Amino acid sequence: MVGRIPVMDVTPVVDLGRHPAKAAVGEAFDVTALVFREGHDQLGAEVVATDPSGVRRPPLRMRPVEDEVSRMAATVRPDVEGAWTFEVQSWSDPLGTWLHDGPIKIRAGVDTELMFTELGLLLDRVVAEGDLTEAELAGVADVKAAVGDSSRPLEVRLAAAEDEALLAVFEAHPLRDLLTTEGPYPFFADRERALYSSWYEFFPRSEGAYVDEATGKVVSGTFRTAAERLPAVAAMGFHVIYLPPIHPIGEVNRKGANNTLTPSADDVGSPWAIGSKDGGHDAVHPDLGTLEDFDHFLAEAKRAGLEVALDYALQAAPDHPWAKEHPEWFTVRADGTIAYAENPPKKYQDIYPINFDRDPDGIYAECERVLRFWMDRGVRIFRVDNPHTKPVVFWEWLLGRVRETDPDVLFLSEAFTKPPMMRALATVGFHQSYTYFTWRTARWEIAEYLQEVSHETSAVLRPNFFVNTPDILHGFLQYGGPPAFKIRAALAATSSPSWGVYAGYELFEHVAVKPGSEEYLDSEKFQIRVRDWDGAAERGETLAPYLTRLNQVREAHPALQRLRNLHVHSSDDDAVLVYSKQEGSDIVVAVINLDPYAAHTTTAHLDLPALGMEWHDRFDVHDEITGQDWEWGAHNYVHLDPHHEPAHVLTVRRHGGHR
Repeated sequence: MVGRIPVMDVTPVVDLGRHPAKAAVGEAFDVTALVFREGHDQLGAEVVATDPSGVRRPPLRMRPVEDEVSRMAATVRPDVEGAWTFEVQSWSDPLGTWLHDGPIKIRAGVDTELMFTELGLLLDRVVAEGDLTEAELAGVADVKAAVGDSSRPLEVRLAAAEDEALLAVFEAHPLRDLLTTEGPYPFFADRERALYSSWYEFFPRSEGAYVDEATGKVVSGTFRTAAERLPAVAAMGFHVIYLPPIHPIGEVNRKGANNTLTPSADDVGSPWAIGSKDGGHDAVHPDLGTLEDFDHFLAEAKRAGLEVALDYALQAAPDHPWAKEHPEWFTVRADGTIAYAENPPKKYQDIYPINFDRDPDGIYAECERVLRFWMDRGVRIFRVDNPHTKPVVFWEWLLGRVRETDPDVLFLSEAFTKPPMMRALATVGFHQSYTYFTWRTARWEIAEYLQEVSHETSAVLRPNFFVNTPDILHGFLQYGGPPAFKIRAALAATSSPSWGVYAGYELFEHVAVKPGSEEYLDSEKFQIRVRDWDGAAERGETLAPYLTRLNQVREAHPALQRLRNLHVHSSDDDAVLVYSKQEGSDIVVAVINLDPYAAHTTTAHLDLPALGMEWHDRFDVHDEITGQDWEWGAHNYVHLDPHHEPAHVLTVRRHGGHR
């Protein structure tokens, strides 16, 4: 039912309020609503947030949104983790009505003394209903005496009524007639890592692996040798080390190198083909070590300042214990065989997908048991493999149960699928989501996508911009050379508060298995890759210093740690993208040449009012990548050579200091 002072189209409200909007501790976001009424009397509106302990926080006055009729907004910034709610309160504002109408009538000679009398009565109400300080009470008394003294000139009496000190009292102690409340609506404030994170993915079996000189065979790395790589990952400024599945790998229908169906005796198989005679989802691959070795890896990661994200892949190899003990959990085909996974034209003969509609009680319980097994060992972040191939209702149930007991546990959705499914998974509880970022390479589509993820879907879906994955080697990287790798890294790291890199990116690994494919040649999904990290560093053939610098800039600038603050600007060249991010006084402007082959010279145009400036303002900018300084304004010359430096990452400073 519409309230007395209507409040409509409230945002952010997710699924009619059935699910909480996303927020993070310390993250500011706007609550907006259409607020209006009949006639010409003034109105007011506020947002009242209630924290997880049930305490109602002081109201936040809503202000008109520029260029939008009747829409008002207030900024909320949760300061504790947990389940919050907010309400929008609207009311008839008699003080605002008098301040609008009274001076007009008085100066026109209409009902002059009546208007001053009405103001006096309103001042009496402010004193009676507001909790005024002694200074405020004295000020109101002086104003009442002044406006009630008919011997004084009208302009003197009006000046007293319009005095800034009195207006501040009205602002602090509004009179709320016909109070209307809309809500409450839920939002959940997650820990900061749900919003701001830099991810690095590696396969433990490749870290510390080597070729045995006697046999010529590759010897697998272990949790212990992989732990030796952690300080280098941390030194590049990453927060999260993500591991593909670490469980025993199936031997039945095992895939060989480059996804062949004819493996040799030495082929190690895909980690996503989980389960063998050595165990299932609650076991580790013997080649990697023991559970105690995994605990050592966790401890070393923590020592390095890293959180470990573990792959949570709900599927089974044909020789997984589940296939023998619970065949009813899988789909049986007409010929009596269990159906393996397919994503036509891709076939995964080494994987059985779970059929969640067969014994859902048993399947749900086992999936939760496995998850909590790893949570109990200290894993607090999970990257979920192909969640879009499981029922949304299952994820709502599982993630809801985890949030009830362990709200600090975070989930990243790896769902490259239709937007409604991606949004549904985010709605029911996934904290972050893989996105279509990888396939956005032209300026127009990048600009549209940044607008979408930073504003249109930000209350539901938090993006994680991975520049590559073991499955995705985009043609841009295959053919663009080292400049392409720098371009995509700069773009991801400065446009999204969460981004990720799969190992080998810093070595410019770019060869596909065949033309037109996005699969790596000699994919690490099916074989161990021995990399010469030290040699590449000695030869200067690594992007690691650039990735390090990007992460240092992100750490130093709160603006780059937020999602909803991105603003796209313009340039005269379709290959040059310009955008800014702002958090308080911290402003960062990115100017990126999206062409990995050629230098571009153009003019970058900044929307200065969007940065809180006037069109004529001049200011200093400092390039965080090259260390150069320039004076900029609304229109600025730029020259970006991708073979030297394809991107400006500029800190904006006012003349005379940091803005």
